[in-house]
Amino acid sequence: MRPGISLHTSRPSGEVAREKPSGLFYKSMANPKDKLFSLSPTMRAGMLLLIYSAVITGSLVISYLFRFDFSVPTEHIAKWLRFLAIMIPLQLLSLYAFGQFRSLLTYFSLPDLKRLLFALAVPAVILLLLRYTRYADIFPPKSIVALNAVISFCAIAAVRTGFRVIREKLSEGGGQNVHMKRVAIIGAGNSGARLHSEIRARPGLNMKVICYLDDDPRKRGTLLHGVPVVGKTDDIARVKSDIQIAKVIIAMPHAPAEKIREIVARLNANDLEHDILPSFALSLKSGASVLSLRHVQIEDLLGRDAVDLNAENIRRMVEGKTLLVTGAGGSIGSEICRQIASYDPDKIVLLERSEAALFLIEQELLKIHPASKIVAYPADINDEPRVEAAILNFRPSVIFHAAAHKHVPMMEAHPAEAVTNNLIGTRRIGRLAAKHGVEKFLLISSDKAVRPTNVMGATKRLAEIYLQTLQRRPNVTTKFLAVRFGNVLGSSGSVIPIFQKQISQGGPVTVTHPDVTRYFMTIPEAVGLVLQCGAEGEAGDIFVLDMGQPVRIADVARQLIELSGLRPDKDIEIQFTGMRPGEKMSEEVTYENEILSLTHHPKIRKLSVPTAGFPDLDSEWEKIENQIDTMEAAAVKAWIHRQVPEYVVQWN
Repeated sequence: MRPGISLHTSRPSGEVAREKPSGLFYKSMANPKDKLFSLSPTMRAGMLLLIYSAVITGSLVISYLFRFDFSVPTEHIAKWLRFLAIMIPLQLLSLYAFGQFRSLLTYFSLPDLKRLLFALAVPAVILLLLRYTRYADIFPPKSIVALNAVISFCAIAAVRTGFRVIREKLSEGGGQNVHMKRVAIIGAGNSGARLHSEIRARPGLNMKVICYLDDDPRKRGTLLHGVPVVGKTDDIARVKSDIQIAKVIIAMPHAPAEKIREIVARLNANDLEHDILPSFALSLKSGASVLSLRHVQIEDLLGRDAVDLNAENIRRMVEGKTLLVTGAGGSIGSEICRQIASYDPDKIVLLERSEAALFLIEQELLKIHPASKIVAYPADINDEPRVEAAILNFRPSVIFHAAAHKHVPMMEAHPAEAVTNNLIGTRRIGRLAAKHGVEKFLLISSDKAVRPTNVMGATKRLAEIYLQTLQRRPNVTTKFLAVRFGNVLGSSGSVIPIFQKQISQGGPVTVTHPDVTRYFMTIPEAVGLVLQCGAEGEAGDIFVLDMGQPVRIADVARQLIELSGLRPDKDIEIQFTGMRPGEKMSEEVTYENEILSLTHHPKIRKLSVPTAGFPDLDSEWEKIENQIDTMEAAAVKAWIHRQVPEYVVQWN
């Protein structure tokens, strides 16, 4: 045993990957040398006007010299002045139209180069076409027009590139960068190249990319942004010794989990600080960024692929509308809030009974969205008058119902609380949604609802059944949907945070059984697919998410120990404690009489559910609402079993 071990050994204590780049970036902008380029918009436009005018004038002179072999006839000198009076306004107008006066003078990239090409090609084409009119003599010869366009393009590009080089050299020479951290990037592809460019553009990060590592033999010995590809990932130890790198960034967002595990093991063995560009960052943030970098986490080692979402369908459901999220401070609810906020809703109502959790998600969202869009609404879903007031005041188009009790052993000990929150709470807010004509109501369900062996799963199944019966009632226009999925990595109450705490305390890590398996998803992945279901679902649909292959919990424990730089059963012991009440060896996603069908998304399946067999038990459930507070645990479980006969009751 090694007490007091920190889990994230490759990152200094207290460092937060997501916050650090942003803060350092602003710090870097305070560099006195950067003030050389911190011009006001008016001054920048004026400087660009002078530069562009000088370049156009010089380009036209050079074009004439080239055209006439450096001996311009006297009669063409007067024409040159007339042509100049045409060329300068026309090209300047085109440069303005293509955004070249709004560009930062010292930041010049490939997209800027493309815009510059079009900005100078358009006036050239116009002038060439005008040569075929009866006013042809007013305009420059075709050869002059073509030469001038090429020379102007090359000259302006050279000037802009020169300013960028000067800025980068001055930044690299700043006092705060004397001791820059030497960085190696694993992955000499598009993601690695983009990260390198961003690191160079942000000198305040105090990082300098020294080399690349890549297993593609064709890249070995080549240069990327002037930096060599010095070897493959097996060469980490040699590279650390020969080149003296201090940090490694893994920029392989599509690499298989086995490869990431192998790389992380080598980095830990060589005591190298490391971060990773997660695959899901590409689907949600549209590209590689230092703001996406974080420490390697368990999801990187479990092989969850990036999810492609139909953003337009989700946008149609969210944009310009009011949405209400119950359980908004929880793991799933808060991520729903984050993701729907990016689709420009009119308002998000955060309904949450935990004041602390509600405050945290409210403050997080307010940092990036105006206060008019974010409404913190402290309430319990069982407080029917207050919930109804929220629906009446804000008129949500969609309700995402994520509020629930989900801790299996705890709910076994307190089944009345599970019924109160998971069933009665769902029943009350579902009725209100139908009463007030909410367009869609989406229930976050669980794979534990299938042939449940615990109270939590059985109450989730009852919530599904209730919404199905509610959907069949006459005059109900609300579309009630449910989405089943399994464990999400890092959610509150899940096994991952428990293992992490046990490792940080020196162990042991406790696992119920060597062969117990579970399905796992990342929180962003699960929520992204939930939004996709909400966007495409119709009345009464129950969706099942593709959870991939089940994972042995014992393997997860071993990987987390290795991720911390320690050795399973040597530095940290793994103890098997036996199955707890209500737990299964493995989870299921459907009943035998439920048929899975394909949808438009490869990771989403739709259930064909025989709802006709469900009686409308509203009067029965009305009784349980009135009696639940006084019922014994055994009586509550017996009542659940009568409603869900397939529920396997754990009586002790």
